[in-house]
Parts: sequence; structure tokens; C-alpha cells
Amino acid sequence: MSLPRLAQPFVVGSMDTAAGKIPKVSSRLLPRDFWGTFKARWGVGRMNYCVDPGVYALGRPSKESPVFVTANYKMSFDSLRAGLGDRSAWILVLDTKGINVWCAAGKGTFGTTELVSRIQSGGLDRLVSHRDIILPQLAGPGIAAHQVKKLSGYKVIYGPIRAEDLPAFLENGFKAGPEMRQKTFSTWERLVLIPIELVAALKAAAFIVPVLFFAGGFGDGRWLWANSMNDGIFAGLAILAGIAAGAIATPIGLPWLPGRAFSLKGLWPGLAAALALVLFRRYHPVAGNGPLETFSWFFLIPALSSYLAMNFTGASTYTSLSGVKKEMRWAVPFQIGAGVLGLGLWIGARFVN
Repeated sequence: MSLPRLAQPFVVGSMDTAAGKIPKVSSRLLPRDFWGTFKARWGVGRMNYCVDPGVYALGRPSKESPVFVTANYKMSFDSLRAGLGDRSAWILVLDTKGINVWCAAGKGTFGTTELVSRIQSGGLDRLVSHRDIILPQLAGPGIAAHQVKKLSGYKVIYGPIRAEDLPAFLENGFKAGPEMRQKTFSTWERLVLIPIELVAALKAAAFIVPVLFFAGGFGDGRWLWANSMNDGIFAGLAILAGIAAGAIATPIGLPWLPGRAFSLKGLWPGLAAALALVLFRRYHPVAGNGPLETFSWFFLIPALSSYLAMNFTGASTYTSLSGVKKEMRWAVPFQIGAGVLGLGLWIGARFVN
């Protein structure tokens, strides 16, 4: 039998049961829980932000208490226990390798085999007298409910998408209204996704920007410090502008940007950023630029913005897996082509202007 460790920072005690000593947790999140979430949002320890799989007790659950299933990504676990409030329940945590419910369901780690295995290894039969388990709706792609019933005897009930709707779901006899089944992608839901995408892009920029700074020093057949301070720094700013357009401006303005594909939506902030930078360079009193360099930014910045915007396809139910694959087949070649063309024009400008 596999039981979670008691020595986890969010465990507030233990409960002796027929299945063994079960860790108890509280629905009240502590400052360290919020701090952990904040760091995970910025990609700090993101892949290690998980809890032990197995059964946990929330409040003082009995044999009649409901069983909720979630992923072992700490943020998913925290959302569930906080959403349940003062209720007593059993929480069955699957080993999804630290991945949230929706992504794990798509990858297969939040799947039928893992669920059935965890029901058996957690000794659920000894803890409850009923045979109902409540799963988040977003777990649907990974779970074959009829197979779970056949292999374990437990009936899968899909709960609401949002954990904060759980009290209403329970009070309504395990029935979710239409509004509980609809996945939103509000401004706040898009904003909280920005840090992780921004950090990933800036890590790559940390290598690219110094290279452009050095390359920008070439002109008239030789390298000059003054060129790097002018063209090199501007190139670095252009890359950062492309990142800001794709990773910040695009998710904020998503509902209002033209086009259905995320790659197309990311194109417009990239073009706007390129135009603003070129105008700035054109009228800046100490800087100047030639036509090759000007054209290069109208290819490089939108290509970068469009590519980064495409990352948000995996953060919304508005897209399907087949739709994402279809978009990538035509968008990625255009992004690569525009990027290569823009880089070629920029390198050419080092020797022509």
C-alpha cells in the first residue's frame, strides 16, 4: 500500500484509518503556499512543485464522505482543497509527474491506468462505503470512465471546471450547471500565464542579445565599439520588443486581435512593435538606420511575436490538438522563413549601409 509522507510542509496532522495513517490537510492556504504558487508562476522550481500521490484527509472525513481526485501538481492540489472550504472529504492525488490536471490528461499521466492503480494502492475500499469518485471536468481527455468502473468498481462523476464551483456542485447533488462546464479565458486568467512564458523567452534572449550586440559592431569591414553601442544595443532592444509583443501584449489583447489562429493574433503586436521601434530609430537624434535594417525588423519582430503567441494555444480550451497541429504546419514555416529573411537583411545591413 502506498501512502503519502506525513513530512510535507502543508500536512497539518494525520488520521488513523483502516488503510493506515492518512495525512490531514487544511483548506486554509498559508503564506508559504501562496509564495510557492508565485514562484511556480515565474518558473522557479516549477517542475518540482508537487505533492506525494495517494490519499489525503480534508477535515474529518467518514466512510460516507466524497472522494475528489486531482493531480499531484501542488497548484492543482491547493486549488481543490481551498475550493472545498470547511467540508470534510477524501482527496485522491494521482502521480502526474508534477503536471496539472488538463495537461496531464492530454499527456496520458492523468489517465485510466493511473487512476485505477491509485484507487487500489491507496486502499480506497477501506476508507469509504460508497463507490463514487469526483474528477475535475478537464480530466476527461485522459479518463475512460467505463473502464474505471469495470476495473475498479468506482463510478466517475465529473465535477465543475473551477474548484470554486465545488460547493454549489455538492449542494446541487453532484450536478454541474452549464456555467460550471464552460472554460473561460478571462483577462486575469491570461495575465497569470504571462510570467512563465516571459521567463522562458528571456532565458533564450540572454544568449541571443549578447550575440547581436557583438555582431552589431561590424561595419565597413571591421568591428567598432561605437557600432555595437548603437546598432548592437538597438538589436537587443528589438528582440526584447518582440518578446514583449508576443508574451505580454498578445495575451492581454487576445480577444480584440484579428484572426482566429494564435500565431496570427501575435503577428499584429509584433508589427506594431516593429513600427514603433523603426520610427524611434528614424527620428532619434543620435541614431540612424538604412533600408535593409529597417526591413529586417519588420520580419524579425513579428516572426518572434507570432511564435511566442502560439505558446498560448496550450493554455486555452479554445484550441484542439488537431487544430494546433494544423496551425503549426503552416505557421512555423512562415515564422522560420520570416526570421531567416529578417536576420539575413540585418546582417547584410552591417556591410551595405
